[in-house]
This record gives sequence, structure tokens and C-alpha cells, in this order.
Amino acid sequence: MSEIVWELPSLLWALPLALLAFVTVNARKSVVWLRLTPVDLVSRILTPLIKLAASMLIALVIIALAGPHLPEQLSQRSGEGAEIIILVDRSRSMDDIFAALPRNTLSRVPMGTQSKRQVSRDYLTEFIQRRPDDRFGYVFFSNQATELLSLTYHKDAVLATVDAGALGRGISQTNIVEALLKAADMFEHEAYRGARRVLLISDGGQVLTEQEQSFIRQRYHTLQIGIIWIYLPAMRGMTLDPSDQDNFLWVDMPERKLHEFFKTLSVPYQAFEAGSTDDFAEAIDAIDQHHHEALMVDELQPRQSLADRFLLLALLLAGLLAVIQVYSWWGAYLASRP
Repeated sequence: MSEIVWELPSLLWALPLALLAFVTVNARKSVVWLRLTPVDLVSRILTPLIKLAASMLIALVIIALAGPHLPEQLSQRSGEGAEIIILVDRSRSMDDIFAALPRNTLSRVPMGTQSKRQVSRDYLTEFIQRRPDDRFGYVFFSNQATELLSLTYHKDAVLATVDAGALGRGISQTNIVEALLKAADMFEHEAYRGARRVLLISDGGQVLTEQEQSFIRQRYHTLQIGIIWIYLPAMRGMTLDPSDQDNFLWVDMPERKLHEFFKTLSVPYQAFEAGSTDDFAEAIDAIDQHHHEALMVDELQPRQSLADRFLLLALLLAGLLAVIQVYSWWGAYLASRP
């Protein structure tokens, strides 16, 4: 527990005023013969106790006015989740309608009107809201990678950033290498708290040079970062893994090259192909279910005022003294009656 901090510590110099309760006023009465005065042991005991209570009342009020409180403090607790940096593709192709049919195909079912980035925003928002203990960062990339939000527990900031990432128009180029390295840089100076993941959302790939592959492999292995890729197919029917229905033009597609490289890494890797909203929803469900590992969660405890506790004690003492005073007046009244 942290030490008590005072908002107005100078008021504590007024604490000696509490001794005023022990200052008595000379109100002696003349008695003909002292033996006529009865000995009241109860009064002799209660009188100093009443003065002590009054003194404590004054002290408690002064202490409360000085503003005692516990400052903000950072604490850790054990939770379940992961630290996730979201990489969202800002290339121009992400402005295309999500799950649109090829242009030479007649649509027989109503098509959606949302772009791939807008659909990604909606599902990311749902995913983030499900993850109370996760810490998120956000990067969008096209020809360059831009860190919009460093790793944080503040869900409102994360949700606002995700929402803003769906605005505007994309740029023609895609540089996934720079985005992956930017995510690694964001983890580099962070204390290791638990599972680290990069959530890549993109409809394209990139052919990496041997130097780029070696650098990414070394960085992600050293920092223990896993990769999750939600792939939004740019061409209907094309898959990341080869199939019997492959078009010969798909063999050397950058998406497949990148997928094959990710599979050679010594870190956890998952790929999901979201060709429809159902596929996207299933991908989000699978990620949410499989990434609940032990995680140390930082929590910022807000400032806690202690003044109300001192005021409550002062109020109880004031009530007690008021009852005693009323009882004293009532006794004097009864004694004065004929």
C-alpha cells in the first residue's frame, strides 16, 4: 500500500488547536460547605473522556480538510489473454467491396456495400470488446507503416483508433515487411508479460528477399512474437494453400509466397481466409477461443480519497457529543423544576 499524500499539508500545522478542548473556563460556584457537594465518580470519569472526544473531533476535521489521499498507482494481476498488435492494410485494394464477385460474373445474390477495411473494422471492434485483459497496439501500412497506437489497455482508445483506420482512401502500394518490423519494434522495449501476437489483416502479399526473411525470422524468434493472418482474398477462388482447382496464374502469387514463409518461422502462426462475412466471423471466433494464455495485466488504480473516512469519524463523535449535551440540558431542566 502506498503512503498517504496530502493535498494541503500546511493545514496540519493547525492540529494543536485540538488541545482547545482541554481548556476550561473558570466557572466556579460558591458552596457553603464542600461536604454538601456529592461525589460524582461518573462525572469525574466522563468529563476527561468528553474533552478527549471533542479534541479528536477537532483533529479529525483538520485532517480531513488537509485532503489525505492515496495517489494513483500501478498494480499487476494475473489474467488471460495476449498482447496483440493489429496490422491493417491501407492499400487501395482494401477499398474494394468485401467479397465482391469478379467483374465478368453476373451477381445472382445481393452484394454488400462495405469495403474490406470497413468490414475489418466491424469485426475488429467486436473482437476487442470480447478481450478484457488484452493489450492492443495498432499499425496501418501501405508503402510505409505508421504506428497509430502503442500498446495500451485503454479499450476506448483502441476502439477509436480502429474506427479511424477505416476512414479515407488507400494507397496503391503494400509493404508488409515494414509493417512486420514496425510491430517487432513496438514489442522490443516492452517487458514480457505473456503471449505476443501480430494480427495481420490484408488482401495481398509480398515476395521477401533472403535478407528480409532472415531479419524477420531472427526478430520474431528473439521477441517470441506469433503471427495471425486474416487473409481477404483479392480473387475469388484463390487460396493460400495449393488446391486441385488452382489456376496456373496463382502458383507464384505473393500471398502464397508470404504464407509459405510464415510457415517456416519458429513462432506460432495461424492463417484464416475470409472470403465471406461468415468466414470472417469464424476466424474471429477461432482467434478469441485459442488465445487465452496466462498474461500479467497492468492496472492503474485511481486516486483514492481518505477524507470521507475522517469526516465520518468526526460526524460520529459530533453526534455522541450532541447527545451528551442534550442529556445534560435535560438533566439541568429537571433539576430546576419545583
